[in-house]
Amino acid sequence: MRTVLVTGGSGFLGSLLVARLLDLGLAVVNVDLQPSPAEHPNLESHQADIRDSAALQRIFSRHKIGTVYHCAAMLAHGGVDEHTLWTSNVDGTREVAEQARRAKAERLIYTSSNCLWAQNFGRPVREDDEPKPAETYGLSKWEGEKVLRRYEGDLQIVTLRCPTIIDEGRLGLLTILFDFIAENRKVWVVGSGANHYQFIYAQDLIDAMLKAEGYGRSATFGIGSDDVRSMREVYQYVIEKAGSRSRVASLPKSPALLAMRAAHLAKISPLGPYHYKMIAEDFSFDTAAIKQELRWSPTLANHEMLYRAYRYYFQNRREIQARKNVSAHRKASSLGVIRLLKWIS
Repeated sequence: MRTVLVTGGSGFLGSLLVARLLDLGLAVVNVDLQPSPAEHPNLESHQADIRDSAALQRIFSRHKIGTVYHCAAMLAHGGVDEHTLWTSNVDGTREVAEQARRAKAERLIYTSSNCLWAQNFGRPVREDDEPKPAETYGLSKWEGEKVLRRYEGDLQIVTLRCPTIIDEGRLGLLTILFDFIAENRKVWVVGSGANHYQFIYAQDLIDAMLKAEGYGRSATFGIGSDDVRSMREVYQYVIEKAGSRSRVASLPKSPALLAMRAAHLAKISPLGPYHYKMIAEDFSFDTAAIKQELRWSPTLANHEMLYRAYRYYFQNRREIQARKNVSAHRKASSLGVIRLLKWIS
């Protein structure tokens, strides 16, 4: 039985990936700070820090690992300090690659981010566009990519640059939007809401990760959905499918962005620099390369996957609110100052 290792396998994306790998008949080793939500005869889970060299060495030594799926990452919200975020995402990535090299693994699949940029290009972003992160999380993911390039002589490194990953069970900051819809409140866009911001369906991303395992060489790809509708249209679709009485309303762009920046500096908002820079902007990846090289294509558009995520939240609200000791994307986000906007909606 072939054995693979997943870092972050207790998180939102990681847990879905682990489930798919087990369904394919593989033996899976999960390394995560949080306990695994899954139990399976072919799953071995370790609560460990990927920065812990000795712990990783012990885990790798127990198995013959061919492929490492490196999904573990600290996010820029949920009370994580910048030092922990940086060392986890950069030093942790280096440690995972180093132990994979020592254990003679063949390949590593890395999930990077569209947070490598915080600007509207006016066109889809290509693989050869130079990253220009605007905050610590984006900087850490870019540094993680650079760390992994140094291992390409020993490992096949495939990096997938991902926009917001969505599926049933994706929570975090999305729960703020979902609460407004569930409670029939106004759903706000900044500016007109005519901007187009690409997502990726988690199962489509996993398809690409599995295809990347058989690619045979190192590469970097941008990935994302097709048929990217405006944010106003996406929210309206979810509202109508949900049977909600919510309606989409606009906040004036300049005052809203200034307020978001001030709330972040005052540490009373769950939203950070990336959010207030991109909330009213267009962003998408050019997916021509991944479609050609991996023979991959997406199956769900933004509006469809966001409704699936909303439906899951609505059906499980009580249980979700009680969750503890889970990753940031598998629990509800705090509202902070957005509570004031909720009261007037």
